[in-house]
Amino acid sequence: FLMERKTHVKINRKEVMLAKLRKSCSCTPQKLKNFIMDFFPVLRWLPKYRCKEYIWGDVMSGLVIGIILVPQAIAYSLLAGLKPIYSLYTSFFANIIYFLMGTSRHVSVGIFSLISLMVGQVVDRELLLAGFDLNDDAPPALGDGSLQNDSLSNTTAFNFTIPGINAECGKECYAIGIATALTFVAGVYQVLMGIFRLGFVSIYLSESVLDGFATGASLTILTAQVKYLIGIKIPRSQGHGMLVITWINIFRNISQANLCDVITSAICIVVLVTAKELGDRYKHKLKFPLPTELVVIVVATLVSHYGKLNELYASSVSGAIPTGFIPPKVPEFNLMLRVAVDALPLAIVSFVFTVSLSEMFAKKYAYTIRANQEMFAVGFCNIIPSFFHSFATSAALAKTLVKTSTGCQTQVSGVISAMVVLLVLLFLAPLFYSLQKCVLACIIIVSLRGALRKFRDVPARYHVNKMDTLVWVVTMSASALVSTEVGLLVGIVFSMLCIIVRTQRPRTALLGQIQDTGFYEDDLEYKNLSAVPKVKIFRFEAPLYYANRNYFLKSLYRLTNLDPNLEAARRKKYEKKEKQHLKKGNHRTANGLGIGETTLQLVPKQIDFQALVVDCSSISFLDTTGVNTLKEILKDYKNLNISVLLACCNPSVIDSLKRGGYFGGDFECMQDMVFYSIHNAVLFAKDQK
Repeated sequence: FLMERKTHVKINRKEVMLAKLRKSCSCTPQKLKNFIMDFFPVLRWLPKYRCKEYIWGDVMSGLVIGIILVPQAIAYSLLAGLKPIYSLYTSFFANIIYFLMGTSRHVSVGIFSLISLMVGQVVDRELLLAGFDLNDDAPPALGDGSLQNDSLSNTTAFNFTIPGINAECGKECYAIGIATALTFVAGVYQVLMGIFRLGFVSIYLSESVLDGFATGASLTILTAQVKYLIGIKIPRSQGHGMLVITWINIFRNISQANLCDVITSAICIVVLVTAKELGDRYKHKLKFPLPTELVVIVVATLVSHYGKLNELYASSVSGAIPTGFIPPKVPEFNLMLRVAVDALPLAIVSFVFTVSLSEMFAKKYAYTIRANQEMFAVGFCNIIPSFFHSFATSAALAKTLVKTSTGCQTQVSGVISAMVVLLVLLFLAPLFYSLQKCVLACIIIVSLRGALRKFRDVPARYHVNKMDTLVWVVTMSASALVSTEVGLLVGIVFSMLCIIVRTQRPRTALLGQIQDTGFYEDDLEYKNLSAVPKVKIFRFEAPLYYANRNYFLKSLYRLTNLDPNLEAARRKKYEKKEKQHLKKGNHRTANGLGIGETTLQLVPKQIDFQALVVDCSSISFLDTTGVNTLKEILKDYKNLNISVLLACCNPSVIDSLKRGGYFGGDFECMQDMVFYSIHNAVLFAKDQK
C-alpha cells in the first residue's frame, strides 16, 4: 500500500523574517517592561521570595561559600599570575552581577581554577613579550608616578593610589591590565554570542572533550604549583610544552628545595586530604562541609607570622594585601587587540561550564533556565568587573555542590558570599601578609582531586565506549603537553573527525528472518535466523553521502558476493568470444560446449538471488552522491535481472530520491520500489517471476 503524504503550506521566509523584525523593533511600555524583567530575572523572583522558607538555607550556604571563597581566591591568584587582591575583587563582583542577571538558583559563579589558568598563561606570555621577569620574587619595574614608556623593557608603567597606600608598579599593573583587557573582550564575545544566539557552539564540546580538557588543565595546574610546594625558584615556563619544560627545571633545581616549605606542604596536604576524605565519607551526617581550607590558612598564617618563617628560612609569603577598592579604570584598547584571539576559547569555556552546570542543577531541582540569558549573565560578569580590576569568571562544580548541600534555595546566597568577601576586602586582607605561598599551592592541588580522579574512570569509560575514551585521551594529552587552548581545539576537531570516521565506515550487515515472524536481524549477531530464498537484505547503518559512497558499494558487493560491474564485463567478454566462434563456423564454444549449452553459461552459479532489499531505516539523509549511488546500483543490478527494493525510508530520504530522479518521471512506480517495512519488500520480491 502507498501512504498519502500531507500537503505542507509553503512558508514565505522573507515575510516571516520581516514580521519578526517589525515585532522586535516595535516598542511598547509592556514590551519594555518584559525586556527589563527578562534581562534582570531577579525582578521576577525576588518579589516572590519566601523569606521564612528560604532565608536560613540561603544565609547558611552563602556563609559557607564565602568562607571557602576567600582562601580559594587568594590561592587561585597564583594561577592567574596576579596579586590576591584582584582575585577577591573578582569573587565579589561576579556574585553580585550573577545575582541580578542569572537564571540558575544554585550555581556558584566566581573564580575558577581552569579559567584562572587560561588567564595566567596569557598574562605570563604578554609579560614575557614586554620584557618583564616572570620570577615571582623579582623586584618590580618602578615608574616615576605617571604614564611613561620604559625604553629598556618596552613596557608601560602605571600609577594608582589606594587610600593610605601609594603604589607605583610596572609588572603588576601591566599584568592586571592584560587580565582586564582579556576579560573584557571575552565578555564582549559572550554578549555577542547571546545577541546572535550562538549558544549552539557549546554542543560541539562533548562530555569526553570537557573531561579531557579539565584533566589535562589540572595536570598543568599541578605542575605549576610544584615549585611553590618545595620552595624552589625557577622561571615560569611559557608556550607549548610548558608541562615538560617545568618538570625538567624542577628536577634540575631540586637540590635548592626549601626544607621549611617542604615540611609545611607535607603537613598541609595530609591535613587537607584527610579532612576531605572524612568529609566525603560522613557528608550525610554533616550539616555543612568542614571549612578546612580556612582553618589551614589561619593556622599556617599564625605559625608563619610568629615563627618568622620568611625571615629565618626564606619561605616565600603572600606579602601585603591592600584593603579597599582601587578606582575603576577602562581596560586598555591596545591590549584588547593583543589578546582578542586568546579571549575566544576563554569565552567559550566559561560559557559552556556555566550553562552545563546550570542545566544540570535545574533538571535536578525541577525548574528551567534560559541558556541565552545565562550567556548574557556570564558576559556581564566579565565585562563590568573588568573595569574594577577583576579577571574572568565561570561557574564551578565543587562550590555549586557545596551550595546545594548546605541548603541553598536562591541566588540570595551569592549576595551573602559577596558580603563575606567584602568583609575581607575592607578589613581582614592585611592579616594574610605572612601566609606562605606553599600553603596556597596545597589548597589548589587538593582541589584538583576530582579532576585527577578521572584517570581511575578510564577502564570503565573504555568499556562503555572506546571512541569516547580515545577522544578523552587525545584532548587530555594535548591540553597537558601542548597548551590548554590548543588542547581544547584539538579535542573539538578530533571528536568531529571521529564522528566523520564513524559515518565513513559504519556497520553493514546481511539480514536474516526471525523464524515465524515478519522481523529481520543481523545474521552475524543472532542465532537461528533463516535466510530468505532468492532475496538478499542489506543494511547500511549511516547516512549515505559522498564520504562513504565507496564503502557502501564495497560492503554491498562483498556481502552479496556479487559485483554487478565485473559480472556485466565478464558476460560481455564471453558473448564477444561466442560471436567470434560462430563467425568461424565453429558450432562448439570456447569452453567446448555446444550452442545450446551456452545459455547455461550466461547465468553464473554464484548469483543465488533475484532481488536485493536495502534496509534504509538507519539512513537519515541522502546527498546528491547518495542518490546517484542508489540510481547506479538500481541500473547495474537491473542489467543482471535483479530488482532493487528500498525499505523503511524516512520522508526526507524519499523526497531526496524524488528530486534526484530515482523513480524516473512516473511516481506511480514508487509502490513497486519503496516499501514501508522489510517484510513487505520480501513478500513483493517472492511474488515476482
